[in-house]
Amino acid sequence: MTGSLLEVIALDLRDAVAAEEGGADRLEIVSDMDSDGLTPSAELVAAISRECGLPQMVMLRCNAGFTVTPEELDRLRGHVKELAEAGAAGFVFGFLSEDGSVDREATDALIHAVSPLPWTFHRAVDHAADVRAAWRAVRLLPNLATVLTSGSPEGVGSGLGVLRARAEAGDASLVLAGGGLREEHVPVLLDYGVRAFHVGSAVRGSWREPVDPDRVRRWRRVVDRL
Repeated sequence: MTGSLLEVIALDLRDAVAAEEGGADRLEIVSDMDSDGLTPSAELVAAISRECGLPQMVMLRCNAGFTVTPEELDRLRGHVKELAEAGAAGFVFGFLSEDGSVDREATDALIHAVSPLPWTFHRAVDHAADVRAAWRAVRLLPNLATVLTSGSPEGVGSGLGVLRARAEAGDASLVLAGGGLREEHVPVLLDYGVRAFHVGSAVRGSWREPVDPDRVRRWRRVVDRL
């Protein structure tokens, strides 16, 4: 891997192969972007594993919101083994309670279920009632690899100040910058010390179109300052 990590959202095998061709380092595997990304099938993860060498971070999420019911949590825990056996290198999850705080009980249950694999806390952290308190609740959780965050529900452009504060507090290595990420944000984030970047719609024309390897190559150059 190069100095900066470039993670690309893949919805299918074609996306995964195109991301690898364009120089991505890692994939986030999801289904149903109309719901902002839900758990994919184990069959898809296995198909990607056969054709693509990139690590797959697989989404664990049942609905378009950031809360999870006990029944949904049981369903997600049941998916972990088959997804790991299919080739998942890690997982992406994280939940909020009805009051907008981090749902530690649900999150801890999935941390235990996916252990010892690493995991990413997704952008639920940006939608918490108290974003600073949510970050404090998440940053020291076991086996946490990265936190997918823009610093703001409105996206990276509105959250740069928050991301800078996190970096200055020593948490730059946890930040996986994504959510409205644009090319012009990258040099600023690199100067903060952030080295991990997450793109989805930016490497395709729309969510109805596949990943474009040329767009991935462009992002590869941007995050590597080439």
